[in-house]
Amino acid sequence: MNTDPISDYLTRIRNAVLANHRVVEIPASNLKKDITKILFDQGYILSYKFEDSSVQGIIKIALKYNKETKESVIKKIERISKPGLRKYSSSKELPRVLNGLGIAIVSTSHGVMTVKQAQRENVGGEVLCYVY
Repeated sequence: MNTDPISDYLTRIRNAVLANHRVVEIPASNLKKDITKILFDQGYILSYKFEDSSVQGIIKIALKYNKETKESVIKKIERISKPGLRKYSSSKELPRVLNGLGIAIVSTSHGVMTVKQAQRENVGGEVLCYVY
């Protein structure tokens, strides 16, 4: 049993990036699917596919690398709100990552979204992770 599935999801991506893997497979959940869609929309991953062959399902993520330098697009991906210490922000106090160069993913009452989308919709929520 995994006590923090989001941390496991981020760690699997981080480990695959460090090992220069092209594809990583992760057990699926609705929250993980939403985070994957955000990473794709923001250009941090190349593509993704949801497979519902098993009971839980699997997310297959193709990681994105720079063509010339062979470095990953994801430099750092870190969990902010943990099960032992939740981090919440109001719409006015949402964090900026690397002065706007990175993204923060927030779980709000309107769904999972980036900080910029949350500020546009004027909602706050739990800050899940930073990606840059």
